[in-house]
Amino acid sequence: MKLTDLGFHKELESFLSDGTLDAFRIGRVTSEHKNRYIVRSEDGEYDAEVLGKLMHEADDRAGYPAVGDWVSFSPHDDARATIHSILPRSSVLARKAARSYAEQQVIATNIDVALIVQAVGRDFSINRIERYLIICRASRINPVIVISKADLVSPELLAKLIDDINVRIKNVPIVTVSNDPTLGFKNVKAIIEPGKTYCLLGSSGVGKSTLINYLAGEAVMETGKVGAGTKRGKHVTSHRELVLLEGGGIMIDNPGMREVGIGDVGEVLDEAYGEIMALYAQCQFNDCKHINEKGCAVLKAIDDGTLNQASYENYTRMRREAEHYRLRVADKREKGHGWTSAIKKHKKR
Repeated sequence: MKLTDLGFHKELESFLSDGTLDAFRIGRVTSEHKNRYIVRSEDGEYDAEVLGKLMHEADDRAGYPAVGDWVSFSPHDDARATIHSILPRSSVLARKAARSYAEQQVIATNIDVALIVQAVGRDFSINRIERYLIICRASRINPVIVISKADLVSPELLAKLIDDINVRIKNVPIVTVSNDPTLGFKNVKAIIEPGKTYCLLGSSGVGKSTLINYLAGEAVMETGKVGAGTKRGKHVTSHRELVLLEGGGIMIDNPGMREVGIGDVGEVLDEAYGEIMALYAQCQFNDCKHINEKGCAVLKAIDDGTLNQASYENYTRMRREAEHYRLRVADKREKGHGWTSAIKKHKKR
């Protein structure tokens, strides 16, 4: 196997040309299990741990290796190794950590395209799709929306769901697939390009593992049957894993994420919802709250149908969440600086 089979590209070659990593081997993190990592390189797979210096220099979990990372490492034997450094990341797919108010959770790195998978049925949510899109935009990752299990609804309802998406989301490709792998999966396979890295995003049970098995040409992921009552698949993926696909693409599967926390993405939000920003500027009063004020351009746009109300409400929720996260991060940093100052004063005394 060559490094190019794992997605190695010219930008990384220029980073290696200075000779500082000549003493190490280069590989890509294909899976993570707590504080141990599987690193794949030209000569095989290694069970690797992080060098103590790298752990010490990491400010938070984002400074640790993640699935998709290119790393320099040194083998101990044919199976074990130590990771010395993380090569520059071209993209970092992250969300607000589920149990933290002021930390980001890295989902995967060095992603070119994210496939946002939503299954038809009761769990279908355009709001969630918009959240994934904001995360992708903040990470500079191209999104594709994949509507799965399309055979569970009528063609008329499927067409309506797609129309509803197009009303709120512009210029993002939409692909439909069914539970039967022979129906629609080829449309996704046509997107895959050799050497590019893809990532699957979506809730549990939407068919991500079935899709990745089809694209890989073999059963690399365990899949669960669709429940007769819920019409949803069972959660089977428990960790992130990088898989090589037929035709040369690379796919990173992820455990299902029903809650998609928004981090510090305020500027990205405002840019993505530029039409709302333009309406704010047209309001009669500078301190307009856009609730029931006279001369509110936002309310007028909602009334005449030029602004989708559900999309606007979702934007305001994400904006409040992003601002809350920003304030929590600032508060955490201020407390950190205060603690550092106290330690210095204590040492001086």
